[in-house]
Amino acid sequence: MNETFLFDALREATDEEMQRDPSVFILGEDVGHYGGSYKVTKDLHAKYGDLRVLDTPIAENSFMGMAIGSAMTGLRPIVEGMNMSFLLLAFNQISNNAGMLRYTSGGNFKIPLVIRGPGGVGRQLGAEHSQRLEAYFQAIPGLKIVACSTPYNAKGLLKSAIRDDNPVILFEHVLLYNSKQDIPATEYFVALDKAELVKIGNDVTIVTYSRMRHHVMEAVNYLINDGYDPEVLDLISLKPIDLDSIVKSLRKTHKLIIVEECMKTGGIAAEIIAQINDNYFDLLDAHIVRLSSQDIPTPYNGNLEKATVINPQQIIDSVKLLLA
Repeated sequence: MNETFLFDALREATDEEMQRDPSVFILGEDVGHYGGSYKVTKDLHAKYGDLRVLDTPIAENSFMGMAIGSAMTGLRPIVEGMNMSFLLLAFNQISNNAGMLRYTSGGNFKIPLVIRGPGGVGRQLGAEHSQRLEAYFQAIPGLKIVACSTPYNAKGLLKSAIRDDNPVILFEHVLLYNSKQDIPATEYFVALDKAELVKIGNDVTIVTYSRMRHHVMEAVNYLINDGYDPEVLDLISLKPIDLDSIVKSLRKTHKLIIVEECMKTGGIAAEIIAQINDNYFDLLDAHIVRLSSQDIPTPYNGNLEKATVINPQQIIDSVKLLLA
């Protein structure tokens, strides 16, 4: 086991897959000589050359189209978004091309494409750099969407995504790059369609993902001291949602809280609530609690920014109120 930063875990995954398969390459803004905006691709251009670690112009729609075209012809591109907010400029390519071409070509083309990069609410990055795009892309057919939360699942998810023959979006939270964890020195993979059972419990099921996993676990440590016993699931897969794991937990706890950094309107929690109400309503002993960000552009002001995002105290209060 080696103690590894999350950004280094992603770099290790990229390096290992590029070394194994010459069809894997990286493209994006400043991924080459600069090493990526959060150093995920640091020094890779020196090892693999400028054509496999390709610096692109600031033109997201153009280099996303190039990546999709290269995937159609047999390469396995990894697109780094300098900030995932900028990928809205490539929304047409991701939705109408990456998500649909395997279907509209009658299966004649595969799109083994990985789109990854930093997102989420940082520390005073302003509204345009604090987007949470998971709900935007969740409605697009043909995509797989995952969100890493630890160095361990970051590396395993990226390796699995690179080897998948479908387009995969990997969301990385900007505030988790410097998180550390012991990860295996030997090769491993994390499934793209399974939630992770973080903590076993009996009182209430808490479903979360990405940075909110850490807020939830901070809250859970306080709750345990007060005699509560929550069960915690890290979704990891946002499309498809691992409903089976949620339902398995609900059959035991019969109460559900969903904690997300996504916007409340049309968010990931909204989709989970709809699916539970449609198919497993009888398992519930109480209404589902949804803890989501405020439906406003994220303020630049630090105190106002904090007020828009769920914090551990709100999770503690919600659990106690639900179990009262």
